[in-house]
Amino acid sequence: MQLDTTELTPVINRLKRATGQLTAVTRMLEEGRDCKDVVTQLAAVSKALDRAGFAIISSGLEQCMAEGGNAMDKKDLEKLFLALA
Repeated sequence: MQLDTTELTPVINRLKRATGQLTAVTRMLEEGRDCKDVVTQLAAVSKALDRAGFAIISSGLEQCMAEGGNAMDKKDLEKLFLALA
C-alpha cells in the first residue's frame, strides 16, 4: 500500500522543520550552548517526529480500513492507535 502524498503534505512540512531544528541542536552543541536550551530544542524535535509518525500511521490505517470496506475516520483511528501505545 502506498500512502497518499497529497494528504501527507503537512507531515512532510513538519519533518522538514524538524530537520532544521535538529541541525540547530547540533550547532548549539558545537557552540557549547547552555544544556537547558539544547535539551529544550531536542525535546521539540522529538515531539515533532512523534507527531509526524502518528500522522503517518493514522493515514496508513485509514487507507487500509477504507480499502477493506470498514471506513473509519482519521480521529477514530488515531484514538485506536493511541490506546495501544
